[in-house]
Parts: sequence; C-alpha cells; structure tokens
Amino acid sequence: MYHGWTDQQVTPLESTIYYNQVLKTVGKDAAAKGIALYMVPGMNHCQGGAGTDTFDKMAAIEGWVSSGSAPKQITAAHRTAGKVDKTRPLCPFPQVAKYNGAGDTNDAANFACGLP
Repeated sequence: MYHGWTDQQVTPLESTIYYNQVLKTVGKDAAAKGIALYMVPGMNHCQGGAGTDTFDKMAAIEGWVSSGSAPKQITAAHRTAGKVDKTRPLCPFPQVAKYNGAGDTNDAANFACGLP
C-alpha cells in the first residue's frame, strides 16, 4: 500500500489505522508476508503535490514476490516539467526518510530509512 501524507480526498490516517489493524489482527509476522505501507511525504491523492510521487510500483511488487520480502525502501522521484528534480526513499511505515547530514538534499542517496 502507499498513501500520500497530503492527500486531500482520503485522510492518510485511514491507511495507517488500517495497516495497524491488520498487524493487530493477524500478527506482525503473518502481515509481513502480504502487506506493507509506504507513506509518501508531500504527495496528494495517488499522485501530484510537492512530494516524490513517481515510483515503479510494479517493480516493487515483483521484487517482493521474487525475494519473498517487502522492499526495505523504494526510490521515488518528483518531476517538474518532466525533469526529475528530487528523489527520496519511501520507507516501510512507521519508518521515515532521514537526511544523513551531508550531500544534496534532493538526492535519495543522502537519506536512510529509520524510525522517527
């Protein structure tokens, strides 16, 4: 699952509540075999906004199926006038992308997933 933190049509909290209820109902280990949530800072409803809303959803799913585990992160991009101007890692909830303190803040390579 993915959801934009700035979605104005469906509150992003609905996805976090749903995800947490799945974990509570089936257990964290069982849930990890079939569900993960990636929250996208700055993304509107399914796309758009100031966030990194462009990423290869099918490659993430195919990688999960072939490896047997959800992606540790998914690299996403933001485009302006068709040109990539920012990338960020999307992290499995509840993790967030944290800047490592060095390098370009528009480059995903300078971020790592971690707990808030």
